[in-house]
Amino acid sequence: MKNWLVCGVVALALFPSAHAQFSGASPVELSEARVTMMSPTMQVAGTVVSRSDAVLSAEVEGRLIEVAEVGTRVEAGDTIARIEDTGLRLRAQELAAEINRAEARLRFLEAELIRFERLAETNLAAVSQIEQTRSERDVATSDLAVVRSRLGQLEDQLGRTRIAAPFPGIVVERLAQAGERVGAGNRVVRLVNPDSLEVVARAPLNYFRYVQPGDELGVRVGAEELVSPVRTVVSVGDESRHVFELRLDMAERLPVGQTVRVTIPTADVREVLAVPRDALVLRGDGIAVFIIDEDNTARRIRVTTGIGAGEWIEVSGPIQAGDKVVIRGNERLRAGQEVMVQG
Repeated sequence: MKNWLVCGVVALALFPSAHAQFSGASPVELSEARVTMMSPTMQVAGTVVSRSDAVLSAEVEGRLIEVAEVGTRVEAGDTIARIEDTGLRLRAQELAAEINRAEARLRFLEAELIRFERLAETNLAAVSQIEQTRSERDVATSDLAVVRSRLGQLEDQLGRTRIAAPFPGIVVERLAQAGERVGAGNRVVRLVNPDSLEVVARAPLNYFRYVQPGDELGVRVGAEELVSPVRTVVSVGDESRHVFELRLDMAERLPVGQTVRVTIPTADVREVLAVPRDALVLRGDGIAVFIIDEDNTARRIRVTTGIGAGEWIEVSGPIQAGDKVVIRGNERLRAGQEVMVQG
């Protein structure tokens, strides 16, 4: 009999949790009620968009001979599509030949003008010949400038037969296929940069003054909660839609077009007493919180909830900042029950 009692005492000394369970103590985890700054909020729908999203069009007429495949990643300046340039190159060669001929005539007229001016010094050349030659020289100079300008315009068109990426990105859509003939302004490809993202959301104009550039707002993507800074706020509404637009920088890699929920404040920030949401116990007689007193017994108090922010929620009732509240193990807890604090 003595051996049995000794073994029981040793077991209780080595395994206090077993002693707590035997004595009716319930294992719980605690947090503290605290005073914090909060404001009432609401959620509005938002969409993830790329800050660099462009549909690239042809700038000259011709037949497409090359278009990048969908999914091709390119850097700024890389060729995405090319238009046949044979006719333009032949015309450029023709203009180059015209420039050579115009330059040759201009050299001849300048030499003639110098010769006539020397003869005029000995009265062997008429003034009319000098004036005529000078006029022809000036006309030849203008003609040469016109041809050079035409060649410059043609070289510019030759450069535009190559559709280049204005920014790094991915080809997400081909709007024309190789072999098709396109005109100036016809859409060819859509290019999107998936690494430069932002969230575009619209909220009622009534709450415009509570959102400022630089504010950090919660962005919910499915079950995940992110925080993103407001880049800009556009305070423009119209008669049919009384909303303003806000854009938030998005550092996380999300698919373009992803729907999100943006949490915005709907009133000024104020000081509140808050507890973790897990501390709330919802039963038939209302919402309650279990507070653990110094003797490790549970005390159940009724509370009224208010605004929330993330995992914390405002409460009012017979509770003070610093009170220890149960956040785990409160589902079956009873008032006056002894508890064993874990964690």
